[in-house]
Amino acid sequence: MAVAGDLPEHPSRSRGGWLTRLIANPRFQRWASGFPLTRGIARRDGAEIFDIVQGFVQSQVLAALVELGLLHHLIDGPEAPAVLARRVGLAEDRMAILLQAGAALGLLRRRRDGRFALARKGAAILGVPGLEAMIRHHRAFYADMADPVALLRGEQETELARFWPYVFGAATEMEPEVARRYSDLMAQSQGLVAQDVLRMVSFRETRHLLDIGGGSGAFLSAVAERYPDVRLTLFDLPEVIPSARLRLSEAGLNARLTLSPGSFRSDPLPEGADTVSLIRVLYDHDDATVTALLAKVHTALPAGGRLVVAEPMAGGARPERAGDVYFAFYTMAMGTGRARSAARIAEMCRGAGFTNVRIPHSPRPFVTSALSCVKGA
Repeated sequence: MAVAGDLPEHPSRSRGGWLTRLIANPRFQRWASGFPLTRGIARRDGAEIFDIVQGFVQSQVLAALVELGLLHHLIDGPEAPAVLARRVGLAEDRMAILLQAGAALGLLRRRRDGRFALARKGAAILGVPGLEAMIRHHRAFYADMADPVALLRGEQETELARFWPYVFGAATEMEPEVARRYSDLMAQSQGLVAQDVLRMVSFRETRHLLDIGGGSGAFLSAVAERYPDVRLTLFDLPEVIPSARLRLSEAGLNARLTLSPGSFRSDPLPEGADTVSLIRVLYDHDDATVTALLAKVHTALPAGGRLVVAEPMAGGARPERAGDVYFAFYTMAMGTGRARSAARIAEMCRGAGFTNVRIPHSPRPFVTSALSCVKGA
């Protein structure tokens, strides 16, 4: 039986706990900021902390540039603050402040003559399909993050939960306008996701692909272009199917395509596919829903069939900014979602009966990560 002297030290009082307490001491910080061997570290830490503190202002500056259309106004060349102010209905001095902030963030360039031009990063925003729409959409997310402690405690009804009602399984309650907004936003950003998924995962051996929660068909369109012999089935809520039918018909895919309306919560999944894709689906839902869905996918696939999961993922044992900051809180604000690590998703897939899990390196984790697994014989 252990006695008090046998108990291990509290982690904060061992293995560096004393150093943490020293660094947290204001007197030490004053000393470190002036001592030649430590002042560089102290200043760098201070600058990085301040960058986190001012992060919300940077996001709102970007939102203002997008909302006022200033990136588009500058696409053809530099303009003076006075010209842009008249064009969008702002006071000239306020426009100058906004443009100066955009230049400080590297989105704009200030010229010697006082005019402002697009910088490379500002132009890149215009070149990424759906990015401006997502930045505008963030107004709802910003509102939910206004009181982060209330969000963490689940004390408030969130804007994102109202925007994404499908995550609660309310298929019959989704109004046409909500379905249109959902489909449009997903389609505009899905192209970028599809590019990265196809860099990480080959569909060369796939004969028939079932895309669950496929929205308006952006991912299927990308697969169809790369693999012209693959048959395609899209499964999503009935309210979403019309936009998929329009998009995929315009792409000339009718001969290869089956559209299957339904909810994976209550309806059986279409059978006959040898590959199932879940593109940005699992992180919208809680563990119980994901567990049930993976079991359904396992049942629908033949022996040797493959599941492909792609979505932004948390870092797990190695926390990272995109998954563990942005997407973790975004899915929390949705009301049911959760950013999971690749290891956690792999564990859930194995629990459903899948084997041979593969996790390819992601070129852009802030866009998507991926994994694949196989239904055993």
